[in-house]
This record gives sequence, C-alpha cells and structure tokens, in this order.
Amino acid sequence: MEARRVILAITGASGAAYGVRLLELLRAQPGVETHLVVSPAGWMNVDLETGLGRATVEALAHVVHGPREIGATIASGSFACAGMIVAPCSMKTLAAIAHGFADNLISRAADVVLKERRRLVLMVRETPLNLAHLRNMTAATEMGAVVFPPVPAFYHRPQTIAEIVDHSCCRTLALLGIETPDAPRWRGLQHERSAGDPSGEGETQ
Repeated sequence: MEARRVILAITGASGAAYGVRLLELLRAQPGVETHLVVSPAGWMNVDLETGLGRATVEALAHVVHGPREIGATIASGSFACAGMIVAPCSMKTLAAIAHGFADNLISRAADVVLKERRRLVLMVRETPLNLAHLRNMTAATEMGAVVFPPVPAFYHRPQTIAEIVDHSCCRTLALLGIETPDAPRWRGLQHERSAGDPSGEGETQ
C-alpha cells in the first residue's frame, strides 16, 4: 500500500518545537511519508529555540526540499498527499498563502494543496493580532485552509511544556486523519468530575 504523504513546513514564527514534534510523531506513524520544507528564518528559530542541529531535524523527515526548489514534486498538483501543515506559520507566510503569492516552495505547495481541495493546516503564531493578520486568516479560511493557532488546553492538566506541545500537535494531526494513540482527549464533564472529585459534587464553573 502506498504511504500517505504529508507536507510539513517550518517558518520563522516562534514555536519551532511544534514543527519538530510533528516530525517526530509522523515518523512514528506506520505508512506515513513526510516531506519537509524549512524557511531560512525557520532554521534560525529551530536553532534558537530547540538547540537541535539541522541534520538532526532533517533526519526526522523522509524527504527534504529546499525553500527555493520551485521544481520540487510538492509544487505540483499531481503530487498526491494527505495534506500540508505549516508549523509554526509566520504572518509573512500566512499573507503569502492568503494572497496566492507563491514566491517560494512553502507558499507554492500550500497554494497547490488549496487548489487541489486538500487539507491545509496553518499553526499561526502571533499576538496581539492586527487587522491585516485577521483579514489574512479570514481569506485563508475562505479558501479552505484551517487556521489552527496552537492555543494551550489545560483540561488534561499538563505538567510540562512538552505535554502542551503534544496536545496541539496531536489535534493538528487529527485534522489530517492521523490519530496518535496517546493523545489526551476530553472525556466528558462527568468523567472529569469523578477523576478529580470522588464525590461527583465538584463545581461546574
């Protein structure tokens, strides 16, 4: 059976850990082939925020493309894939995608994914947001992209930064139909009450 192919881009917003962790989770998935593209600013943040060398990160992917390789396979609609994730997604990359400005392989691959009606997930990272950011998110959403800011959830009571990162990454992969077995899930208020309050009389607000 042919492997499901996932395109993963890492751009220059803060949050390189999300992209690296997604690569690790995808590597552990049987039957998944990852295609990695990292912008120059993305590599700067990988080094700054994770301390991992380029070779270590590239080794997590099955195929690595340079951001200027416009002739790469992922630049064509004939490249069948399960979808594309941009993690993290800078506001510059968001703007390029929202306006069809395919000036590098990341925005070109995203444009292709959208035109082929495949799933594109943008883990946008910026705060506070100005009007241009919001309008670009609206435009991308109207074209079919999923805008997914990695906003932490706390109902599963994370104890480490890694657990917070994992939660967002697992939810992102689920949008591509890739389930991770250990992903924390909301199990209902009654279950959570029982786990935290044996009497079942905990507060609801």
